[in-house]
Amino acid sequence: MHHPYGPAAGPGGPAARLPLTASGTRRIAIVSASVGAGHDGAATELARRLTAAGYGVDRHDFLDLLPARAGALIRGTYHRMLTLAPGSYQHLYANTEECGRPGRLVGALLRCTEGRVLRALAPGTCAVVSTYPGASQVLGRMRQSGRLAVPALTYLTDFSVHPLWIAPGIDGHLAAHHVPAGQARALGAADVAVTGPVVDPRFTPGGTAERRAARRRFGLPDEDKVALLVAGSWGVGSVEEAATEIRDSGAAVPVVVCGRNDALVQRLRRLGIEHAHGWVADMPDLMRAADVLVQNAGGLTSLEAFASGLPVASYRCIPGHGQTNAAALEQAGLAAWIRRPDELAPVLRALMAGPLGSRQRRLGLALYTTGPGPAAAITAASGHPATTARPVRGARVASLTRRRLGLAAAALTVTVTLAIGIPVADAYSDAPVHLATHQVQGGR
Repeated sequence: MHHPYGPAAGPGGPAARLPLTASGTRRIAIVSASVGAGHDGAATELARRLTAAGYGVDRHDFLDLLPARAGALIRGTYHRMLTLAPGSYQHLYANTEECGRPGRLVGALLRCTEGRVLRALAPGTCAVVSTYPGASQVLGRMRQSGRLAVPALTYLTDFSVHPLWIAPGIDGHLAAHHVPAGQARALGAADVAVTGPVVDPRFTPGGTAERRAARRRFGLPDEDKVALLVAGSWGVGSVEEAATEIRDSGAAVPVVVCGRNDALVQRLRRLGIEHAHGWVADMPDLMRAADVLVQNAGGLTSLEAFASGLPVASYRCIPGHGQTNAAALEQAGLAAWIRRPDELAPVLRALMAGPLGSRQRRLGLALYTTGPGPAAAITAASGHPATTARPVRGARVASLTRRRLGLAAAALTVTVTLAIGIPVADAYSDAPVHLATHQVQGGR
C-alpha cells in the first residue's frame, strides 16, 4: 500500500499482544479533542455509559497527542478563524473540492502521532473509540497497517458528515440519526449503524412546577416566552445580532449563554440584553425554563435540547459545519432553519405554540429510543481478544530535531488553515478528499 507521507513505520505482520490488566478488566480508550465542547461532551457521556457497563475507560485528547505543541497551534488557529475571519472559513469549507497531499514534514508529524497513540493505550484495551475526525484518520491508518490490533470505531458527533470523519480502516461508524448515517454511507464509511445520540441523563423534559422553579432560579419572568440562545463553549458567531433581533421581534425574551466568552457577555449587557450568562453549569435546568432553543452550530446543545423536549431553531449559523448541520437537522425535521430576520418571529411562535413545535418535540424525544445506543454497539465490537499493538521504536521519528518538529507543527497548522479549517487536516488519505455535497444556503 502506498502511503502519501512515506513508508509505514514498523515491521509488517501481526501486532503484538499486551496482557489484560491485573484485575482482568477490559478497557476501552476514547480519543476526543478539546475543540469546543461537542467532541469532549460526547466522549464524557460515552465514558460514563461504558464504565456503568463494567469497562475501564481511558480518555485521551488527540490534540495533546500531537508532538511539538501542534495541538495548541491547531486549536488557536481554528478559534481565530471562527472569530476573526468567518467569511474566509466558510469560503474554504464550502469551495475546497480537493486538498493536496501533505509535505514531508507534515507527514512525519502525523506518522509520529501513531506511536504516541499506541503508547497511550493501556494493557487490556479491547477497542478504541474516536469522537474527533483527526483521531479517526490516525486510528484507521493504524488499523490498515496492522499496528492497532483491536477494533477502532468512530462516533459521529455532528449531524452532517464531513469527509474527514470517514477514514479507511475504521471498523464501524455510529450515527445519531438516519440523515448522518446516510451521508456517512455515501462517503464510503464502513459498517454504519444508527445508534441514537448520547447526552447527559440530566437532560429530560420538565413539568410546569419544574419550569417555574427554574425560572425563579435564573430570574426569568413567569409568563413571557423565553428563547434560549446558545453560542457554544467559545461564544462565537453573530450572537449580538441574533439576541437583539429576538428581543426586537417581540416573540420571546432572549436568554443568552456565551460559554467562556466573558467579553461577549459584557457587550450584550451594554446592548440591553438583560439575561446574558457566561458558562452555565446547570444547562438542564435552564433548558426547562425555556420555550425554544436558538442555536448556531448544530452540535451537542441541540441534542441536549431534543432530550429536554425543547423545539430548536437554527439561526445565523457559524460557517462550515454550523450551516451543514443546520441543513441536516432541517432535513431530519428536527430543527427549523431560519434564514432571514423577517422569518424569525413567525417561526419562533410556531415552534413555541404551534404544530411545528409539537412535531419537533416528538421527533427529538424519539431519537433517544432509536437503536441499542452507541455504548452497546461499542461493547459488542469489543468482544474481540483484548490486545493492543506494541509501539514500534522506529515510529518515534527520533531523527527529527526539535526545530524540524516545530516546523512540521507549523506546516500542519498552515495545512489546516489553507485547506478546510477543521483541526487536523486531510493529511491522512491516499486518495484525494472530496467535500460532501450539501445544499448550503445563506443564513444571514
